[in-house]
Order: sequence, then structure tokens, then C-alpha cells
Amino acid sequence: MQELLGVSGLSLVTPSDLGISRDVEETGDTYEENSAIKARAFASASGLLTLADDSGLEVDALGGAPGVRSARYSATGSDGDNVDLLLNNLSGVPDNARTARFVSVVAVAGPSGEVEFCRGECEGAIARERRGEGGFGYDPVFLPSGRDVTMAQLPMEEKNYISHRARAVRKAIPVIRRRLEET
Repeated sequence: MQELLGVSGLSLVTPSDLGISRDVEETGDTYEENSAIKARAFASASGLLTLADDSGLEVDALGGAPGVRSARYSATGSDGDNVDLLLNNLSGVPDNARTARFVSVVAVAGPSGEVEFCRGECEGAIARERRGEGGFGYDPVFLPSGRDVTMAQLPMEEKNYISHRARAVRKAIPVIRRRLEET
């Protein structure tokens, strides 16, 4: 987020920079609920305008799964096990039906709890096997639309331009600027 915000002249302070350490449980059923839970918790603790995101992978052939539970898709929740389970669940699905999208929702919360949301999506498909060493999570099997490489094979500059998180953060920048001007 710092890299994405820095391009717009905004700087980010992390909770650890402020000496804040909290485990915030994501108990929501939507990206909006989970990002709001995190943003409100840290805005309350810091007294500052706060950004938090929740993101996931939605696969059409799986009815939108893993979705909001993307990080906890497999029994262990490890990146490798999550990808293995995804590929196993898609084993009989033809290439043209493996459409998917990464989704990110950035919550912008003030200390009094008011929240605004900015959503970004990156459309694509699920490859049949892992490719690439970059990124994390499902990046090695996600083929962004219009590209023949996985997210894990893209240069960081390109990934930071097309990713779901980058798109959500770009939408959040005017919200942040407005909210900062209001204080």
C-alpha cells in the first residue's frame, strides 16, 4: 500500500510504527465487513484515518469460492495447500470455464468509526499448474485477462498497476485526500 500511495504523495504509517499491536479477527462474511472490522479497530487505537483491506479470489466454476475465505480455504491455510485444493477442485473444469477474479476492498475509517469502501477487481482465469516465483497466495495460478503469464510471473511494476489491490487503492486516494481535508 505504501508504494501505491507514495506515487500520489501520500505516506503511510503502520500500526507497528505507532507501537500498536492488535490481533483483529476477521469475522465478517464479506470483504467489506472484514476490511471495516480491521480499519475501525486501528482507527480507534490510533486516532488516525486508517486504511485496511480484505481481499480474495473468486472462481466462477466454484460458485465464487474461495472468496472471503481465500486465506483459510484449505485445512492448514498455507498458500501451498490453498493452491493445491483449488487446483484439485478445478481438475475437471475446462479451460474456458476457469474464469476468476481477484477482489480487494479497501476500507477508509476515521477514529469515530465512519467507513467508506473502495473496491478493485482484476479479472482472469485459473491456470492448470503453478508458474512463477513472484507474489504470494494464488498468484502462481492466476492468469490476468489479456496476459499469457501468471500474476507470479509479472514484473512488480506491472502487477502493482493491474492488481485488484492497486485498483482499490487508486479509488481510495481521492477519498483519503477528501477525508484529510475535512479534519
